Amino acid sequence: MKPSRRGAIQISEAANGIIDPVIARRAGISTALLGSWPEIAGQDFSDCTRPEKIAWPRRDYPGDSGGSRPGVLTIACEGARALFLTHAQGELIARINSFFGYPAIGQIRIVQKPVSQTFKHAAPPRKLQGEKAERLAGLMEGIEDDKLRQAIERLGTGVLSKRKT
Repeated sequence: MKPSRRGAIQISEAANGIIDPVIARRAGISTALLGSWPEIAGQDFSDCTRPEKIAWPRRDYPGDSGGSRPGVLTIACEGARALFLTHAQGELIARINSFFGYPAIGQIRIVQKPVSQTFKHAAPPRKLQGEKAERLAGLMEGIEDDKLRQAIERLGTGVLSKRKT
């Protein structure tokens, strides 16, 4: 945690600096994975699942090549949704590995139990209409990459939409 020029740091940075080593030692996961879980799991599973721990394979056996081997991610899932999660395992593993940037997870273990949501995610902003939609479309005119275009569209919709207080 390097303080800024004025000696102030964000609370989230200080908390993550303290919490990350504890979570990594106890569960093998980081606050980055926990914080990004709604995007990784998607709309179908973000409200009913929670990553609990990653079990990494042991590396101290003879003949170990020293390379990283994929771990097993334990996910808590509520009730009957576990069946649907079982069918979507392949896609979820691909999303998680994309998040990590390497094949970190090779298998998912599902544990059925209540998933308490201590916070609610804000509802996604409504589609823009009229002048605001035209303005956003004009700003995105030269963007060719589909993923970048979608990300900027989500950001622009959030910024330009009128929120109720």
